[in-house]
Amino acid sequence: MQRGVRYRKGSLACLGCFFLVSVILPSMALAAAAREIDVSVNVALERFEKEVNGGREFLQSAKGVLVFPHVIKAGIGVGGEYGEGALRIEGKTVDYYNTVSASIGFQLGAQVKSILLVFMTGESLRKFRNSPGWEVGVDGSVALVKIGAGGSIDTTTIKEPIVAFVFGQKGLMYNLTLEGSKFTRLDKKE
Repeated sequence: MQRGVRYRKGSLACLGCFFLVSVILPSMALAAAAREIDVSVNVALERFEKEVNGGREFLQSAKGVLVFPHVIKAGIGVGGEYGEGALRIEGKTVDYYNTVSASIGFQLGAQVKSILLVFMTGESLRKFRNSPGWEVGVDGSVALVKIGAGGSIDTTTIKEPIVAFVFGQKGLMYNLTLEGSKFTRLDKKE
């Protein structure tokens, strides 16, 4: 009896692997057009401003905002994530980027999240833009702000040069890290 249960669990795990490889991972490889990215960035920013009290004012005080509206993370033991986004300065898109990271450890499944990197100083923004490939923890540190759903931001207490917010389909997400995430400029045309 136990052998049959183990066999079914193994079969389900294989089916899950097949699903991830055949459905989710190919969608990561499809590069979005610049217009598609810009529309998704607008939606992500509106959602952030709606869900976080003081979010709009906080973003207005930033020197630049890098927005990844859809970062897909999938894994079975070995995982990876990928997303494309836009860097906005004074509300206008100036460059497009992708984010990539890999992980090893206990993980099974997939999730979609949005990431905002907010550059609070001109120098941090300049260093980021002048880098051919910028990695969190190597090229610069990022303060990950954790705010519960409906929480608020106090701009007087946030002093870090680069601040990040990660939120998912059900609001801001907890216990996340961006350590090891790499950001690379893309050559996108309108």
